[in-house]
Amino acid sequence: MGSPKIRPALERLGQDIRNARLRRSIAVADLAVRAGTSPSSIARLEKGDPGVAIGTLADVLVVLGLVERLADLIDVRKDELGLALSSEHLPQRGKSFATRMRKQKARMDLTRVRDDVVDPDGASF
Repeated sequence: MGSPKIRPALERLGQDIRNARLRRSIAVADLAVRAGTSPSSIARLEKGDPGVAIGTLADVLVVLGLVERLADLIDVRKDELGLALSSEHLPQRGKSFATRMRKQKARMDLTRVRDDVVDPDGASF
C-alpha cells in the first residue's frame, strides 16, 4: 500500500461491512455462501485486508443490499476538485471516434488522388 491513509480507510470499510452483516443477523459462513466466496475472504474483508478483490466486495454488498453504495464511491458530481480542474480544460466541442476516422480517411483519399501514376499509354492507376 502506498499511502498511510489507506489502512484506516479499509479498516473502517471492513468494520462497516461487519456491522451491516451483524445487523442483518447473517453469519460469516452464510454471507460467504451467498456471495460466492470463502469465509476467510469475508473475514479478511472485514479486517480491511487490501488484498481482497473488489469483485468480492461488490458481491458482499449485493448480498447486504448495499450495492448502490459502491456506485456512489466516486461520484463525479461530488468531486469538487475534479470539477474545478475539468471546467478549466474542457474542450468546446467533443469529437467522436467515428468523426476522427472519417476525417483521417478523407485525408488519405486526397493523398491517393494526388499520387496517381500515369503510365506512358495514358492510363491512370
